[in-house]
Amino acid sequence: MMAALAAAQQGSSVYLVEKNEKLGKKLFITGKGRCNVTNAGDMDTLFSNVCTNSKFLYSAFYDYDNYALMDFLEQAGCPLKVERGDRVFPVSDHSSDVIAAFSRELKRLGVEILLHTEVKSLILHQEGATQRVEGVVLKDGRKLLGDGCIVCTGGLSYPSTGSTGDGYGFAELTGHRLIERRPSLVPFQCREEWCSKLMGLTLKNVSVRLCCNEKEVYQGFGEMLFTHFGVSGPLILTASSFYAQAGKTKLYIDLKPSLDMEQLDRRLLRDFEENKNKQFKNACGGLFPIKLIPVIRDLSGIHPDKKVNEITREERKTFGKLIKSFPLTVTGLRGYQEAIITKGGVSVKDINPSSMESKRIKGLYFAGEVLDLDALTGGFNLQIAWSTGHLAGKHAGGFSEE
Repeated sequence: MMAALAAAQQGSSVYLVEKNEKLGKKLFITGKGRCNVTNAGDMDTLFSNVCTNSKFLYSAFYDYDNYALMDFLEQAGCPLKVERGDRVFPVSDHSSDVIAAFSRELKRLGVEILLHTEVKSLILHQEGATQRVEGVVLKDGRKLLGDGCIVCTGGLSYPSTGSTGDGYGFAELTGHRLIERRPSLVPFQCREEWCSKLMGLTLKNVSVRLCCNEKEVYQGFGEMLFTHFGVSGPLILTASSFYAQAGKTKLYIDLKPSLDMEQLDRRLLRDFEENKNKQFKNACGGLFPIKLIPVIRDLSGIHPDKKVNEITREERKTFGKLIKSFPLTVTGLRGYQEAIITKGGVSVKDINPSSMESKRIKGLYFAGEVLDLDALTGGFNLQIAWSTGHLAGKHAGGFSEE
């Protein structure tokens, strides 16, 4: 939608080819239907939250930044608000208002929207040593001809919204390199069977460390939850961006991040003193959510029937270490059905960062998630889409600096 708008603003006639029955189907479900359109942080914040190929986005971000997007939506009749973590949402909390704002502008600029229409292939023409794109062939056999074609097909995440990897096929058939794709911003599957016992339990204000082959690759603070297959929640989705598929992966949860080991030990001493005549299994109520107690008690190695006043100093110290480093074994990621984004895609080495045009095929542009670009949660992935879409549309639409 952004690419079509930017191209139309250059005075070009534009077709927006959409295989779904409506525009913005994936946008509709983002942010749990509220649509976290961007992040209101400064430029350093934008770049620091991009996980892959952030330098490639220099031209795109500076050409059309988060405030340009916010101004556009406000002027198009979609008022915005800024929430915790500088996340930007429509005031109405309805993603449909963002889509409606785009739809109004597309209509105003005369963009021809073809719904229920699928592209089968690209039409290429050889011009001496170079190839250029001349249009597309639709699934029903019709041809659409033009001077430029922008591929904004997204990745593989949430295939029910139409993201079925079509763009990767177009890229591969035209000689572009593809970086291996995998789900990202996605829950973890864990080996521990007791995760299912904790299903539905949310832990707030905890910190986690993700270690791949005993090397720490991520540390963060926030909220997470247990599921029947492992763990999820904002903290885990962010950690998944740093997951390496090869080797052994462990996740360590600090259940009491506000206390260091000494402070925690004093807290345990105090709690144990208050419950000294109780059995250990009945003495942890003040430390953890009720659902977590049986699991952490079993992992502690302390016999549940042992009297608290009989717990040794060594046992107490080991229990403290468990609280500060509660271990989980990550066996893999959940699938694309649950992934917010796709990591990997069309190699940015084949794309001109100042225009989003292919270096291999003249007039062919790529923008958004189809490219090997991804970021953390908080509106940053959508900003990549807006910025790259705008830059591609501007140049495909005939922009000239002369």
